[in-house]
Amino acid sequence: MLVGFRYSGAARRWQSASPVRTESLFLLEDLGILWRGLVLGVVIAAPVGPIGLLCIRRTLERGLSTGLATGVGAAMADALFSAIAAFGVTAVIDLLTGHVRELRLIGGVFLLAVAVHSFLREPKPLAKEPVAGNLFAAAVTGLGLTFTNPVTILGIFAVIAGFGATPSPGAAGTLVAGIFLGSLCWWTVLSGGITLIRHRVTVRTVHWINVGTGVLLAALGLWALAGVLLV
Repeated sequence: MLVGFRYSGAARRWQSASPVRTESLFLLEDLGILWRGLVLGVVIAAPVGPIGLLCIRRTLERGLSTGLATGVGAAMADALFSAIAAFGVTAVIDLLTGHVRELRLIGGVFLLAVAVHSFLREPKPLAKEPVAGNLFAAAVTGLGLTFTNPVTILGIFAVIAGFGATPSPGAAGTLVAGIFLGSLCWWTVLSGGITLIRHRVTVRTVHWINVGTGVLLAALGLWALAGVLLV
């Protein structure tokens, strides 16, 4: 009788504790997925490209807020495509893959237009107190350039397919949130770092940043348009 009583008491204690342990396991799993998303967000955003150079240029010319706004737009595009891949939205994926020719054409023209603007933009001495300008327009530009960059789209799909497998829609949402935060962290660090060394940058440096941005954008635009002939 005593043994049975002790056994039933231990069972009751285990049953009462098991929900807490289950919640703790779920919390640890969510934190692990969030951490993985943070790392993937940095991996997606960190490679030096036209968006990175554009963020640097805007931080130099218009200050931290404008550079960061450009990064926020890029992070939103990263999160959008990551969500499509993570949730396995086959209808959207089929739509994108089924209209590759149109997407390349629109993206290529847009990238070339921004490239021409970068080439024609004459560098000016940096103001001691930069004027931020239209932050919404800066974010939209970052979103649009990332959204129309075929390399970014394919890269995000490849990264999520290789490292972003999740067991449930809730976990997929956590992963996407982590990717957005990771991408945003990268743009914050980049804009903040450029702000710290802004006073040492010369007009010649700004000129070469403009040229580099234009070259990368033009190369991506031509690559996208060349793909129109092959698709």
